[in-house]
Amino acid sequence: MSPEVFVEILREAMFMVIVLVSAVIVPSLIVGLVVAVFQAATSINEQTMSFLPRLLVTLLALSWGGNWLVQKLMDFTFHMVEMIPQVVG
Repeated sequence: MSPEVFVEILREAMFMVIVLVSAVIVPSLIVGLVVAVFQAATSINEQTMSFLPRLLVTLLALSWGGNWLVQKLMDFTFHMVEMIPQVVG
């Protein structure tokens, strides 16, 4: 296996991880920021007020985007299986 092939596989894998994690984490971060601004404006320091909306948004993102996430992961897996001859040979 040449170093170029290894670097390409690693690059694709890291990009896939970033895409899949971002699809779930970014909505949660946005909601967390909105709740934090609300808490700062109202001086409410309740921890569950920050945790519960982020949890719900994360679960909604997983349920709405789950099909897309699994499809992207399956496409990546099929692509990696197709690259086996290039890696071995």
